[in-house]
Amino acid sequence: MSNAVDRNLRELLAAGILEKLAPGLYHFPRGSRFGPLPPADDQVVEGFLRDKEFLVFSPSSYNAVGLGTTQLYNKTLVYNHKRHGIFRLGNRRFDFRVKPRFPKKLSAEFLYVDLLNNLDELAEDREAVLKQARSRSSLFDPVHLQAAADRYGNMATRKRLREWSSG
Repeated sequence: MSNAVDRNLRELLAAGILEKLAPGLYHFPRGSRFGPLPPADDQVVEGFLRDKEFLVFSPSSYNAVGLGTTQLYNKTLVYNHKRHGIFRLGNRRFDFRVKPRFPKKLSAEFLYVDLLNNLDELAEDREAVLKQARSRSSLFDPVHLQAAADRYGNMATRKRLREWSSG
């Protein structure tokens, strides 16, 4: 290697040793018997943001909450404090959203609140999901659900949950 970083990068890319994911973001692919392995989403996002404060998940995760959602999404959401927009990193598209607060790990209560926050963006029957959400809200720990709503819920979600708990 020399002091000419650009030339060295071009040589490593041409030799297939490195793979360019985005401007200034490279990946050293590990091999498997099925071919080169793609980088983990967390590693790619951490390299792109140059930060460890983010949450990566798919809207398909909402299906685990038990509200009747069944759609599978070919989308990866990244809640973070720095970047907003859709970015192509390698062969994947990431939807970066700046959020003031988000948990370090997904929880059922967070997914429930976030689903209600993003209901208009989902390819689901809105009224059916709301009806199911109302009927199943009592299955969650009320303290944890209220804390998630207060911390992560938008105004409409917090209002809706207050109405459901009082009515």
